[in-house]
Amino acid sequence: MNAPHQTPRGQTHAPEPLGVPTRRAAIKLLDAVLRRGESLEAALPAATRMVHGPDRGLAHAIAAETLRRLPDLDALIDGATERALPDDAKARMALRIALVQALVLGTPQHAAIATVLPLVDGGPRKLVHGVFGTLMRSGKLLPETPHLPATVELRWQKAWGEAMVEAAEVAVAAPPPLDITLADPGRTDEWRERLGGVSLAPGHLRLHDHAPVPEMAGYAEGAWWVQDIAASIPARLIGTGEGIALDLCAAPGGKTMQLAAAGWQTVAVDNSQGRIKRLRENLFRTRLKAEVVRGDVLLWSPDEPVDAVLLDAPCSATGIFRRHPDVLHRVRPSLVAELAELQTRLLARAADWVKPGGCLVYATCSLEPDEGERQLERFLAARSDYTLVPAPADLPVPVDPQGYVRTLPGMIADGGNDGFFVAKLVRA
Repeated sequence: MNAPHQTPRGQTHAPEPLGVPTRRAAIKLLDAVLRRGESLEAALPAATRMVHGPDRGLAHAIAAETLRRLPDLDALIDGATERALPDDAKARMALRIALVQALVLGTPQHAAIATVLPLVDGGPRKLVHGVFGTLMRSGKLLPETPHLPATVELRWQKAWGEAMVEAAEVAVAAPPPLDITLADPGRTDEWRERLGGVSLAPGHLRLHDHAPVPEMAGYAEGAWWVQDIAASIPARLIGTGEGIALDLCAAPGGKTMQLAAAGWQTVAVDNSQGRIKRLRENLFRTRLKAEVVRGDVLLWSPDEPVDAVLLDAPCSATGIFRRHPDVLHRVRPSLVAELAELQTRLLARAADWVKPGGCLVYATCSLEPDEGERQLERFLAARSDYTLVPAPADLPVPVDPQGYVRTLPGMIADGGNDGFFVAKLVRA
């Protein structure tokens, strides 16, 4: 169904050609990420306000695939223009999404270009049409393995080496498989038989081919939830227990459900009403019990010390770039530094809430050492009452010789894994 296009002053023009509103929404998403530094998920409601149903998903897919391939798309465009287009030029944006549709998403060439040309009305239509046609006639293709943005490549190469960068480039080429955590690890073999896939660890399956998640066996009755294998490690390090465990910055609740399923009296704390709503929905579906508290960890505190604290701290989230390629383009060193300072403050508060003999697990889904290894060094230097406990060797990922867990892209074959830092500490 064609949608009317609203001008900035609110005037409504004639309906746009079929498919154009979706591409307009995709460009709005890219602009939100690249110019304003927003995440794709945060930008989605406003950018897709004029499209609905499957078209909203298509707009997201076009934007996400563009972000996965952005350096290579720009290299094609720059190779076909006499003068480089500005990064935020309307013509470059239109060419990016036309090319990603034709070269990655399988959209017929005529549809890929026809649906973006109206987006440059009053602008360089002839340039966009000409560059696209030149590239298509010449048979230009994108490399099979995408290149990372130059600044990210240099930063990660310095931190982790060339092999990690190569693994990250392979990882960003396509969305990852589906990992799920089972509420009852004892039923791992049963659910592997029912759902297919492979077992990555007790209570954890990986599926490459599957129906939409809500339609899969076991979802409605709460037998499992979606969770990357790396994201399951923080709660694995806490293990089973019967005491009180705090899950800080808990929503949407994967780790909360792990702790509750492992026997802990779990208190989940988060400051986002929207994310808490999802957490409550997940608990309801899985029939797991946890006390849910809306609170800012910098202001809230428990009534008394507890047996275990899991702090999955707010971070740059560069470790989840496979699912959220926008982080490759919007996370700057200044943001990492700002978040690292916040993590230091959160760790200092959380450490005071642990009973003697209790444990504190610190985790971030980040590939930045300032949010992981260096954060741990600073904490241990400041808190002589805490000791790092080496992670067990039977985890599904390697354990660093110093005892913490650092997951890097490609550590798990056949689908990869998110980047995480996890450390378990015990209070004297």
